[in-house]
Amino acid sequence: MTDSTQFESHRSESTYDYVVVGAGSAGCVLANRLTEDGNSQVLLIETGGSDKSIFIQMPTALSIPMNTKKYAWQYETQPEPFLDNRRMHCPRGKVLGGSSSINGMVYVRGHAKDFDEWQQYGATDWDYSHCLPYFQKAETWAFGGNDYRGDKGPLGVNNGNEMKNPLYSTFIKAGVEAGYMETSDYNGCRQEGFGPMHMTVQGGIRWSTANAYLRPAMKRSNLTVVTHAQVHRVLLEGKQTTGVEYKHKGQIKQALVSKEVILSAGSIGSPHILQLSGIGSKDVLEKAGIEVHHELPGVGENLQDHLEFYFQFRCKQPITLNGKLDPLSKLFIGARWFFKKDGLGATNHFESCGFIRSKPGVEWPDLQYHFLPAAMRYDGRTAFDGHGFQVHIGHNKPKSRGYVRAVSANPDVHPDIQFNYLAEEDDREGFRQCVRLTREIINQPAFDEYRDSEIQPGEHIQTDEEIDAFVRESVESAYHPSCSCKMGTDDMAVVDPQTRVHGLKGLRVVDSSIFPTIPNGNLNAPTIMVAERAADMIRDADMLAPSTAKVGMGADWQEKQRSGEALR
Repeated sequence: MTDSTQFESHRSESTYDYVVVGAGSAGCVLANRLTEDGNSQVLLIETGGSDKSIFIQMPTALSIPMNTKKYAWQYETQPEPFLDNRRMHCPRGKVLGGSSSINGMVYVRGHAKDFDEWQQYGATDWDYSHCLPYFQKAETWAFGGNDYRGDKGPLGVNNGNEMKNPLYSTFIKAGVEAGYMETSDYNGCRQEGFGPMHMTVQGGIRWSTANAYLRPAMKRSNLTVVTHAQVHRVLLEGKQTTGVEYKHKGQIKQALVSKEVILSAGSIGSPHILQLSGIGSKDVLEKAGIEVHHELPGVGENLQDHLEFYFQFRCKQPITLNGKLDPLSKLFIGARWFFKKDGLGATNHFESCGFIRSKPGVEWPDLQYHFLPAAMRYDGRTAFDGHGFQVHIGHNKPKSRGYVRAVSANPDVHPDIQFNYLAEEDDREGFRQCVRLTREIINQPAFDEYRDSEIQPGEHIQTDEEIDAFVRESVESAYHPSCSCKMGTDDMAVVDPQTRVHGLKGLRVVDSSIFPTIPNGNLNAPTIMVAERAADMIRDADMLAPSTAKVGMGADWQEKQRSGEALR
């Protein structure tokens, strides 16, 4: 393995079998799997640097790296017209591990039907039965393997502190009292319902793809990792990809390939690099002053994301994390984690959750809950004095679509990002249901000994118009941009079901940008799965056999919004 400090010994036109662009959730997986045979020479290029920071490795510090310019691209959207023209924060990982080194570590695969939906959109053999074996291949589930969970994979997954705070189990009990199912494992047979939440933490440490996949691979002589290097464009000779051009230590260099270039720069970075390379919509490229080399109108289109807001309540009992936010308490938490890797420093604090349907006729859950025994913002700031708790709630199957579009041939100029959040009435109705259904759940008897007054939205927010105004003002990104280089076979698809860029040879995209539609959950898990599966395609290896595991679905979903029973 060669790191960036040794890179000067390489000539500007070194040749590799594969060049992987981006050492994130997908890129680290590819770097590991493509070098397993010991023969293929792989170059991994990352714009950021080392992830060896306590703020990255300590799970409870999750709000710090995503808000730090050193570790994250601090993108902002264009003014969002349906959110009172607010510019929304869109951080993306810029460090080894990418967004898996700055995210909330929540491990959610998505509902089985999400992947069946991918196949319906033209992603052949990306249905749940084909994807499940690769989810299993990737993980080591703390409670052992079964028909749904893996026990031999690189990615450690557990439940943090196992819901020691009583508010976690109270939230689950309240969901059941409200008429919803309880699920023992939302990543197993049945997602719908309330239960413990899972996180990518192992041994008390954030188990990013850098820790899980890249570090073992860095011991191999056939992997070269270059950090602090920004890829400017993909090199083409006609329709054949020959390598990449990138900037490193102030010099423009080239890395050539004998086989393939694989873009894993994420749902903002990958379409932007394609556009800088002259691959994309003719109108977008010409407007940005970029010469068109390969017209592909779907590049940067179909952009999707999840929104969420915090439903906050004061707590009658002094048992919440709001009592642990003073400097001395933080010092003790940090010290315990540093020496023992346990305690409150070893969890992301989202230890229970729920997945429900917003209305009858929705076949699988479209609303997601993260429960937190504290009342604070994602950046760690509190909004009031005293104790409180909150639940993050969002509508997870949006119909609104946006775009990523280069505005300049200069790679240092960020692209325009526009999600068009809440452009569709169905999305606005979904958030009205978020408010009404959440209120009902928190007001169940299970919370009577803990629940005090409603902080946010506030009991005065009742009508559709009042809810809509609150949502426009308060909703935030859940940091799940995706689908901007979608997989499929229609005219707007960017890659085929083998992850190859349509119409070009030797070029693939493997990351969350190739999702045809956004799954019902956080994106780290499905991104890792996509990379695991794509690695077998790239190596022309035998694909894992499809699973025959059954999927648990809610009974009478056509007529009922909730059910305490399950239908297999």
